[in-house]
Amino acid sequence: MNRRQHKKLSRRLFAAIPGGDTAVVKAVLRAGVDPDRADGVGTTPLYEASVNGKAEIVRLLLTAGASPNAESSGIGAEGTPLCAAACWGHTETVRELLAHGADVNLHEDHGTGWSPLKWANHGPHPETADLLIAAGATPGGTP
Repeated sequence: MNRRQHKKLSRRLFAAIPGGDTAVVKAVLRAGVDPDRADGVGTTPLYEASVNGKAEIVRLLLTAGASPNAESSGIGAEGTPLCAAACWGHTETVRELLAHGADVNLHEDHGTGWSPLKWANHGPHPETADLLIAAGATPGGTP
């Protein structure tokens, strides 16, 4: 696939995420779009799906090879997918990320920021916090 096609498919992927259009996501993934490729400002598809609580799209991206711990660097969209989902209390999305190997104690900002548990507690989102604790999150996490 040439660069122009890849860019077009990537734009379609990002456009499909907020509305939860799984058919488009499946189609662009089948067409060969890189599930880890960030948009022009550095936001990753997995972060975008996680912050919007799109658990099914998160599953599709992870199954296609997206890294569960890759940090997004988009303006206003920086951090890890698990921190993004925990921040907004998207419990089903948190479940998907954990099931696919997201590090429950990984702090964002390359290890210097908040952990998923701190984001969930700050919400406050007690159900999400309980899920993270059950998965092994610790109050201090791994800085």
